[in-house]
Parts: sequence; structure tokens; C-alpha cells
Amino acid sequence: MQHFSYLKLPDALSDYKNARYVLFGVPFDNTSSYRRGSRLSPNYIRYAYNNLESFEINYKYNIPDAGICDLGDLPVYEDVEYVLSEVETVTRTIFNDKKVPIMLGGEHSITIGAVRNLRNVKMLIIDAHSDFRDSYMDNIYNHACVTRRCLDILGRDSIVSVGTRSTSLEEYESPEYRNVRFVSSEYVLENGIKSVLDELDEFIGDSRIYFSIDMDGIDPAYAPGVGTPEPYGLRDTDVRSIIRRFSKKSIGFDIVEMTPLYDNGNTSMLAAKMIQDFIASREK
Repeated sequence: MQHFSYLKLPDALSDYKNARYVLFGVPFDNTSSYRRGSRLSPNYIRYAYNNLESFEINYKYNIPDAGICDLGDLPVYEDVEYVLSEVETVTRTIFNDKKVPIMLGGEHSITIGAVRNLRNVKMLIIDAHSDFRDSYMDNIYNHACVTRRCLDILGRDSIVSVGTRSTSLEEYESPEYRNVRFVSSEYVLENGIKSVLDELDEFIGDSRIYFSIDMDGIDPAYAPGVGTPEPYGLRDTDVRSIIRRFSKKSIGFDIVEMTPLYDNGNTSMLAAKMIQDFIASREK
């Protein structure tokens, strides 16, 4: 495996062999198109996590009991194709060892590396943007292309993205666009999260899923520190409801696109809390 940094999540008390959850950071933001800085976010999330109690009262569960190993962060690289290759290698090892990877970005392009290992699964994304460009800034692995690249891997009717409220005309007119199910934040507001959860349940069925959370899917009122903020987003409690409903079906999980330079502390804290929600709801 790669060499990692040494800062660890406070509740990550397990070694790799005995862990059920393996967390690592990917400090990469070289294709970011608006506000860079997401390469700094893995350690900001770890710092915020220090303020959380290890005992999660909402689940009556002690998080360290889950068996968490934190590998630290991959080294900083600038080439997106190399980074994706590294992520693919690390997550393949974790999947093969029957453990659940928890990946902290960095920008959303890193998700492609993890999904490359997967077949016959569905994907659940939280995101303000459709990220469906075939290429952006002359790069097919730009963070604005992640859903399109994951569609190439997983195939039609395998991806649902919730919170969408920013789509270019180019993306909308693509013949492939309807092969992904996009659920807008406006639709969630109008229909209520309980109804949307039932619709997501029907779409996912008995499939295992890869779960990817782009922090800009959440409204900037709750998560201001992101690279490409969009107004009128999902509530933090709506995202928690989605995590609770689908964590047990998740074989992998990532949190991406947090940009600490623009944060007031709320975004990193929310990201840290979502790690706890993911693990505790999976265990209970």
C-alpha cells in the first residue's frame, strides 16, 4: 500500500487487520474550477471530529466499538489520472479485504477511482451539480465529469443523484443524461424527505450501493465551506435521513468538496458528524 500521513481520526483505534471500516484522505483539488482548497479538508474534518463525543446518543452506540482504522492521507499529487490510479489501488485492497472504505476528499473526481473497482452495484450521490459533462477544461476526469465517468463504469439506471440544482444546457441535452436519475433539491422540498426516501428505496431495491456525498449538495446555510456553492440546497437533517436509510446497503462511502478556506467551522463539523451517522446507523 501507499505511504500515508500520520494524523488520525480520534475514534480510529483499530489496526488495519481487525478493522471493519478503513478511513483515508485524498488531498487533491487540481481540477477544481472555482474555489480551490479541498485538498486541505481531510485534516480539518479530523480536527472537527475531536469535538464530538465517541458515544453517539442518538443510536446509543459507542463509535470506537465499530472497529475503525485511519490510514491517514495519501501524498499530495497534481496529476488527476495518477491520483485516480492510487485511489483505485487503495480501495481495491480495502474492498478485497471485506472492509468498508471511508474516503475523505479532496474534490469529487477522486470518487471515480473507487468506483472503478465496482460492478453490479448502484450509486447514491448527494450533489448540487449534475457533474455530467463529458469533458471540462479539456479534462474528462474533471470534478464536473464525475457522474458521467461513473455512468461509463456502472451503466444506465445505476446512479441516483439527490440535491441537483445546477446543470448546464450541454449536460441536459446529452442523450445519456436520462440514464441517471437526478432528484432536485426543489423536488425534495416540495415532496418531503419521507416520500423521497421511499422513491430512493424503490430505485435501489436490494442492490448494494456506493455512497458519495459532495458537501455542496447541502444548502450553504449549513455547509458554506465548499468549492462550488449553490443556493437552495438540501437540509442537513434530510441528508442525515438518507444516510440512516441506506448506510447498511453501502459498501463504500466518501465525503468530498469541502473547502476549509471558506468555512466558518460548520462544514467540517457537519462532515465529521456524518461519518459518525454513517457508522452508527450501519451498526445499529
